[in-house]
Amino acid sequence: MAYRETEKMRQRKAEARQRIVQRTYQCVEEGGFRSARVTRIAGLAGVATGTIYRHFESREDLFAEIFRLATQREVDKVAEALATPGNAAERLERALRQFAERALKGPMMAWSLIAEPVDPKVEEERLAYRKAYANLFEKAIREGIEEGCIPDQDARQSSTCLVGAIAESLVGPLSPTQTSQPACATTDNHDSLVNSIIRFCMQGLTGARR
Repeated sequence: MAYRETEKMRQRKAEARQRIVQRTYQCVEEGGFRSARVTRIAGLAGVATGTIYRHFESREDLFAEIFRLATQREVDKVAEALATPGNAAERLERALRQFAERALKGPMMAWSLIAEPVDPKVEEERLAYRKAYANLFEKAIREGIEEGCIPDQDARQSSTCLVGAIAESLVGPLSPTQTSQPACATTDNHDSLVNSIIRFCMQGLTGARR
């Protein structure tokens, strides 16, 4: 008689997979991808190491899924900011601020998503999501050009520049060597840092001094 998987077994497998994802996310959030060792993840998830490889072909596949999950949350937040009331320039400023402020509130995860050295499969995801951000910004820039609040320009190129500028400007502040400093040494400067980043981006985009 052929083996047939029961609904109860499928549910148990789905629950085990979800625990693996949740605990891997936790490890990355606490210490980056470098701290997410398979043995540690298995222990936290309450499964055998081999169980992880029954759900994911490799460690890199698991990390790629965590990267997609974490970054999609951030892309969605940027999209929400771009959908708020106001002209395109105002909405873009809001979205850039959202990006920077969320990164600084969760520095280890943000570092992992933006700059931590990762395996090629995860790096492919990083490039894909940079493009996702750029596509959102490009649409808003085109809307701003039509509205007249943003000067005529190559919207695609400008959107790529925005993504590069904001990501690169956060690399230093998000670096684990910086975020390991006492909270009082870092949080006091967050507002001025975010304002500086936004001012640079918006001046470059609109040509207006802020």
